[in-house]
Amino acid sequence: MTPIAIATEDELSEAVALRLVAELPEPCCVTHRLRKNGFGYLRSKMDSWRQMAMHQVVLVLTDLDQLACPLALRDDWAGKTRLPQRLLLRIAVREVEAWALADHKAMRHLVGTKGVLPPLPDALPDPKQVLLKLAKGAPKDIRADLLRNLPGGAIGQGLGYNARLVSWVSKDWEPARAAERSPSLARARKRLREAVAPNGSMPAN
Repeated sequence: MTPIAIATEDELSEAVALRLVAELPEPCCVTHRLRKNGFGYLRSKMDSWRQMAMHQVVLVLTDLDQLACPLALRDDWAGKTRLPQRLLLRIAVREVEAWALADHKAMRHLVGTKGVLPPLPDALPDPKQVLLKLAKGAPKDIRADLLRNLPGGAIGQGLGYNARLVSWVSKDWEPARAAERSPSLARARKRLREAVAPNGSMPAN
């Protein structure tokens, strides 16, 4: 059984990472869940992830946010040195919510039939806001978890946002379906499979 450590920014990213591991064709087990709020922790621990990757696969999942492209983030975090083959720095473009939105079937189960689902979620400048707007048409209990009203009529993340989406990811969200609309997710799935394939050759990060 292949050991995998996952390092993530937040609860939702951790749930997505666990789901990606769960769908792997090879038997795997998650040995460590390493998470603090925000990307700063992940970036500051790059040397630790390098050391850990000498012994097992390490999946580091972060958001691109407002950086120009994934290569810019990777160069910023990794510097001039090449990442170990078993250190998988994977970047959700632009946020992990884009990966969530990419599974239209599961998203309809969550928010209902109202609203237009984005055909290219990786191209969205603010995937979380798109998800929140869709949630305005969701059933009342889901809407209450995902949304909170802000001054001036704006909407923000509700208190139950993470709990609701974490449960949804574990039960309904399918990475294979989502990867059809999200190239960054498709790349993450491919690299993770290469990392755990027996006797498989792995390309550089």
